[in-house]
Amino acid sequence: CWLYTRSDYQIWAVDIHPTPPNAAAADLGTRYHVLNKEQADFAPILQLAAFDVCINCMGAANVSASFADPATDYRLNVDLLARLLEALRLHAPQCRLIQLSSAAVYGEARSIPVPETAPLQPLSPYGYHKKMAEELCSMYTRCFSVPTCALRIFSAYGEGLQKQLFWDIAAKARQNADSLELWGTGRESRDFIYIADLLRVLECVIDKAAFEGEAINVAAGEEVFIREAAQTLLSALGYAGKLRFSQREQIGYPLRWRADISQLRALGFQPSYALADGLANYAEWIRQFHA
Repeated sequence: CWLYTRSDYQIWAVDIHPTPPNAAAADLGTRYHVLNKEQADFAPILQLAAFDVCINCMGAANVSASFADPATDYRLNVDLLARLLEALRLHAPQCRLIQLSSAAVYGEARSIPVPETAPLQPLSPYGYHKKMAEELCSMYTRCFSVPTCALRIFSAYGEGLQKQLFWDIAAKARQNADSLELWGTGRESRDFIYIADLLRVLECVIDKAAFEGEAINVAAGEEVFIREAAQTLLSALGYAGKLRFSQREQIGYPLRWRADISQLRALGFQPSYALADGLANYAEWIRQFHA
């Protein structure tokens, strides 16, 4: 959450790392706190100040890993949130919670674009756990008046991300100059949102959302085929090899996604970054990262 900066907010950060993982967090000084992930206790931290907003970035975000170890995925995505919500109820009931959820709660889209009213039919343990997390937030809002809002993020990317599709593509491009292979057919689609736009979403939500237990789609509102997205990144990286697809589906992943972002637009958000521009920035960051 230290990536999100506003001059009218004093930022605090809580993480499991004994030292801040980046320079921005290091600047927080005594406002950086280390959490014991095995015995998480949020109460002491919540009593340090009169917090207005809590952005919950905790959890796992790996669909494949959630099949391999669903218990850990549950602990990170559901149990830790339950502990946080209970601490908010007892020690900071007026603090507004922004829960970073996922489009994985929808599963396979029945129609495109996907509205927030679409059925929630997850395809993976990760998706089910994100759904449970949303239900926890809704319960604490309705039963205990803890203000919450869940953001169903579709496919976020940008500087700092060291996992998922674009990071994997860049890694494969470095390993083989002649060709690289990705899962699927390339005809799968996603709705990508660049990190700078995602931070602007947080600003809109803090300023204008109702925090009545609602869920809001977070995306650019544009369906992009994976082949097109991959080729855009490879071009930005200067990769001249061949791009191939395995023609095998990955379990737990939907085929098509495009978000209905009407609710988000009603809060005043408009995407500022085209995919090509965001991926150009990400490609430059990757080059510097490996320099």
